[in-house]
Amino acid sequence: MDTPNSSVRPHAPARGDGKNHPSQRARKATRRGGVIHDNFRHATRFTVIGNHLAQHTELSLLAIGLAVHIQSLPSGAQVDIETLAGRFPEGKTRIAGALRELETHGYLRRTRMRTDGGRIVTRTVSCNQPGRTGATEEPKPRPRRNTDERARRRALPAVPQPAYPAPDLLRTALEVLSGLRREDPRLLLSATEAEHLVPGVAAWLERDLTPEAVQHALTTGLPPEPLHRPAALLAHRLTAQLPPLPPFRAPDAPAPARHPLQNCDMCDRAFRGSEPGTCGPCAAGRSLRA
Repeated sequence: MDTPNSSVRPHAPARGDGKNHPSQRARKATRRGGVIHDNFRHATRFTVIGNHLAQHTELSLLAIGLAVHIQSLPSGAQVDIETLAGRFPEGKTRIAGALRELETHGYLRRTRMRTDGGRIVTRTVSCNQPGRTGATEEPKPRPRRNTDERARRRALPAVPQPAYPAPDLLRTALEVLSGLRREDPRLLLSATEAEHLVPGVAAWLERDLTPEAVQHALTTGLPPEPLHRPAALLAHRLTAQLPPLPPFRAPDAPAPARHPLQNCDMCDRAFRGSEPGTCGPCAAGRSLRA
């Protein structure tokens, strides 16, 4: 019973034995003598090369290999003709021709530039995709935004302007704004924000409101949630709740003019008069004697 039957054909190996089975296309390529790829995924020390370069129809094999070598180098590596000729067996003439091929098809950009020291050097830029500009370009320094640009980017709403911005009025308005944080810690303002809001508070003070009344109007009924931009809220209140101008009042009649003091010509006593002369008693005695 245990004697094997030699007439039975051997069975094909199971497909689940863990071996890789070539696809139908690979089997046909094998029969035709084509290449079979035995690939393993790289985890470190690899360079991504596009098929547009590896299978380029117009570049020479030397140019394609040279482009792959250059793209695998770190930034700042020397890729001049002398360095490449010392690295590879091809001579300077063939390497120079391959570099010109890569430059013609957009895989290299070479420009002459002057350094800070006055020397003329060749700047070489390797392009892994011709026609596109990526990280190979030298980054241009970003201009630093000054305070005015940041203020324009997050500008506060406009506030009313006083008709007569007297220094004392503006000083009182600044004191009102500085005291808001004592009523509500969320109303802590920066110097720039306070400078923007001062004219609006001054416009309120011009309308016969006391500093306490302005402070009460700005701090009453605030929302309970956190205030992300308290200065913007205050600017809105100063504009939306601006009280009307007080009614016109005729100016009071001027007080009677007080004449300056004069010395009496007779008794040398001081008296008030528009012109020098005699005082009242001396003038009355003169008239009696007359």
